[in-house]
Amino acid sequence: MAGLLLAAGGGRRLGGRPKALLDHRGRPLVEHAARALRDGGCDPVHIVLGAAAGSVRERADLSAYGVSDNPDWAQGMGSSLRVGLAALAGSGADAVVVSLVDQPGIGAAAVARVVAAYTGDASLASAAYDGRRGHPVLFGADRWPDIAATATGDRGARAYLQEHADALTLVECSDIAEPYDIDTPEDLHRLR
Repeated sequence: MAGLLLAAGGGRRLGGRPKALLDHRGRPLVEHAARALRDGGCDPVHIVLGAAAGSVRERADLSAYGVSDNPDWAQGMGSSLRVGLAALAGSGADAVVVSLVDQPGIGAAAVARVVAAYTGDASLASAAYDGRRGHPVLFGADRWPDIAATATGDRGARAYLQEHADALTLVECSDIAEPYDIDTPEDLHRLR
């Protein structure tokens, strides 16, 4: 079970502060998000960087993870998802759990619960919060080519998930995680 952390955004609504570098418990947020994937049962874990990738590599300890740079990060999350899936294509992973760097309320327990929903290479599962689809999301390896082909803009795999809603297993996680995003300066109080 591979893990894929999308951490390329430039933090436009945060005044251009890349989310990967936000301080959380004394370390860059990207480290916490990658560790949640690893501790939740994902190996290998791959991180896609974009904005300020050089600074992220300098400040964060990413030595335990695969890392790719997305030169087209400004085009949105879809381009980072494509870069990450391409990087994992030869890993032998049967599935990937995709997580976002800006959701520190989602930890290893939610990742593990989504990992447990794996049933085969065509698996499609998502964490849910009070019945609403959220992250992390699990894609069986058979689905990767179609997901990459439809991942565009800031919607990532949203269109694919809507189109295949009948195959999607929702895994309730509201009892163990909080799906808030760190998007604006008003959200920064959620980082400790």
